[in-house]
Formats: sequence, structure tokens, C-alpha cells
Amino acid sequence: MLVESVKWRLEYKPEKIVWEDVAREAETGKLYRANFCDKLGRPVLIMRPGFQNSSSTEGQIKYLVYCMENAIMNLNPDREQMVWLIDFQGWTMGSVSVKVTRETANVLQNHYPERLGLAILYNPPKVFESFWTVVKPFLEPKTYKKVRFAYSNDPQSQKIMEALFDINKLDSSFGGRSRVGFDYEAFGQLMRADDKKKSDLMNSGCSVPTDHLLVASQSSQSESLTSDHCSDDSDNELDEATSTLEDVDEKVPGLKLGYDDVPKSEAAMAKQVQ
Repeated sequence: MLVESVKWRLEYKPEKIVWEDVAREAETGKLYRANFCDKLGRPVLIMRPGFQNSSSTEGQIKYLVYCMENAIMNLNPDREQMVWLIDFQGWTMGSVSVKVTRETANVLQNHYPERLGLAILYNPPKVFESFWTVVKPFLEPKTYKKVRFAYSNDPQSQKIMEALFDINKLDSSFGGRSRVGFDYEAFGQLMRADDKKKSDLMNSGCSVPTDHLLVASQSSQSESLTSDHCSDDSDNELDEATSTLEDVDEKVPGLKLGYDDVPKSEAAMAKQVQ
């Protein structure tokens, strides 16, 4: 896999993708880097597949790669992973094609191994169980074990979200208090600024943070539980959150993997979060 990833980076040149190449894909806010991190300092990518605005598999994957590269470039030095928050508002079976989903899994697992720390599927509808059954064969066990359900009408889900994120910065669509939302123009300015930083680094002969991807994937995935990046919380507040986060995986089970295992109602699914 390491050799294939090196070959892919040499051919695809993900570090050369700039905002102007993908700006059209970003217009609806279907995917973007949030202006906050989780309480462990990991950057957050927000995904809204129900806001799909393109039928181009190539364009969608290029934008995904661009956002992955940007998130990695903004990682704190002692962090290697990111969090995905996936909002299912407006999602239907036609929102995302199986082909795009398969390519997304391929890119994530083969070229960004171990970069995903956690993926939270927020309010997936009942019909999603059929889609998940089709998608699961594309995912490696270590990937789908990082997938978690959360529901807006479930108190335990809310507790988990509060343990993971600063609720004042978390978008209201995920149970937070922030109503800032997605601003396309502001996000574009931020991405152009990051593109310039990346270009300046490359022109200076320094390595771009994303160049360390393959090395990072071979290193230990244990993480320090303190961070001053992306957070204004005091050390005491972070330590308190950390004690709660240590058993998050026990509190929030993985998404069920087949028809026989999938609960038959959203109420039953919500209970799985407990």
C-alpha cells in the first residue's frame, strides 16, 4: 500500500490542487473544514451529502482530496488524525452514487491511511440502512469501526457531542449553539490564503505538511491528550473532557453492518448510542 500511495501522489499530485480547481464543488457547503476542532485538537471536516451539487465523480473526488490535504496541512504538530461530521439533512438514496462512495473509500483507506480518527453520522434516515449494506463491502474493518451514529433526539448522543466538542462552537445542525453556518465567500478566502501558504512552502524548498502523510501512517497512532491548538479551553477543562473521551468508544457503538443487525426504526437505532 505504501508503494501504491507514493505512486498515486506522484501521479495525482494532490498538493497541486488549488481552490480555483474545486470552487464550483464547494458552493453548497457539502464539504468543508470547520472553524473549530474537537477537544483533542483534531481538525473537523463537515460533510452534508444531501447538499450534493455535482454529478462529476472526478470533480467530487478532487474536492475531497483538496479538503483532506487542507485539513492535514492544518493539523497540530502532535496530531495525525481528523474528525468527520456527516449531516444527513436532505439526504436521499440519490444524493451520492455508489461509485463516488467506492472511490471515497478507496482514497481514504489507500492514500490517507489512519487519517480518520472518528466519523459521526448525524441523524441518518431509516433508508440509509439499505445504502450502508451496499457500501460496507468497500470499507475495511478498521475504517467502519470508526463510524458512529448520533441522533438529535437522543440525550446520550448529546452528551457524547458535548464531550467531543465545544458546544458553543459546534454548529447548531449537530446540536451545538453556533449559528454561523457555512459562508462560501469567507471559506474561499480562507482556502486561497492556505493555498498561498502551501505555495510559499513549496517554493522555499520546505516540505508541505501533507508530504509527511505516508510516514505518519507508519507511526504509532497513540495521541497526546493535551493541545493548545484550535481551542481556547483551559488545561483543566481539557483534562476533564479527556477523562470523558477515554471511554467514548464504549459508549457509542459502531454502525451496524447488515440488514439483520440494523435496528428497524430510528428510535431503536438511537438506543444503540447508549
